[in-house]
Amino acid sequence: MIEKGKISAFQMGVIMYPTILATAILLVPAITAKHAGRDLWLSPIWASLIGFLVVFVAFRLNKHYPNMSIIEYSEQILGRTLGKLLGFVYLCFYLHMTGIVIREYGDFIVGTFLDRTPITVVMGTMVLVCAFNVRGGVEVLGRTAQMFVPILIVIFVGVVILLIPDLHPQNMLPVMEHGLKPSFMGSVVPQGWFSEFILISFLLPFVTDREKGMKWGMISVLIVMLTILITNIASLFLMGELTATFTYPVMVAARFISIADFFEHLEALVMAIWVVGTFVKISMFYYVIVIGAAQWLKLSNYRPVTLPIGFLLILFSIWLAPSLQDLVHFLSTSSPFYLLTFQTVIPILLLCIAFIQKRLKRGRLKQ
Repeated sequence: MIEKGKISAFQMGVIMYPTILATAILLVPAITAKHAGRDLWLSPIWASLIGFLVVFVAFRLNKHYPNMSIIEYSEQILGRTLGKLLGFVYLCFYLHMTGIVIREYGDFIVGTFLDRTPITVVMGTMVLVCAFNVRGGVEVLGRTAQMFVPILIVIFVGVVILLIPDLHPQNMLPVMEHGLKPSFMGSVVPQGWFSEFILISFLLPFVTDREKGMKWGMISVLIVMLTILITNIASLFLMGELTATFTYPVMVAARFISIADFFEHLEALVMAIWVVGTFVKISMFYYVIVIGAAQWLKLSNYRPVTLPIGFLLILFSIWLAPSLQDLVHFLSTSSPFYLLTFQTVIPILLLCIAFIQKRLKRGRLKQ
């Protein structure tokens, strides 16, 4: 195996928490509110069903091919030519998606805090730091997440508690005024984020207690869903139907905090959540591309390709969208179908083909 490091199933779940949540926590409330209105709190519940399904599919595929990632077992399932082609398409897909995450990070930091700093500097420094994390391997990735995620959770809970005096529960009434359809429509975009749980297919080969992989994967989906649910409820209770008009509702919410005219202007806490979470998320996506490229090219070591791929990621993040508005438009329209195709539909098809192949093989052996 290219990667010699090992992580626990618990660490795998911890890694996936910020990997899904980092970008979703700031953007999802506004995007969901545009479709779901006052029922935006229901949307994460429906969206999480995709997360549970994807974890199940990834775990079943790993059962069939225990020491392989999706890049490797694609060749086993589809044959060398088609498998290689699909692996290359997946690498391009994750290059594109990681570029989007880096660009989201850069636009948020420059647009909100460092308006005079060139966005390439902001993005480049983050990619460089993530490159060192990725070169350390999966164990370093697991320990980094295990160290930062508790801090992220404490800050998040602190912000929500401080908002309680300004929350107005009547903003959610009437519940399901137009039935379930709006909340289902609002769940389409978050489904794309939940489909990113397919990334555990790259981690499962390195999990020591793999029999617990399904359990911690499901727990991670549940906690992500609860976090987005709380975020949406807090945004709705605070801003009502105006939630849809803001790009970053959580940032606006943090500006509402004012206790005794002293404890206020806590936007830095939101930035801390964003930076810490995005660092783990970019590192995870970056690691997937690096390890996937090494597996696709049949290299003995993935570390030499880390920095060249980092350079490609910066280029992708600059090229993919001329502005934040175009990026948000893509995320709220075509991205769910794009994400679900690669991270849900194709893995399900691979599992079905693998299952049929196993059944046919057993039938031949019996004959």
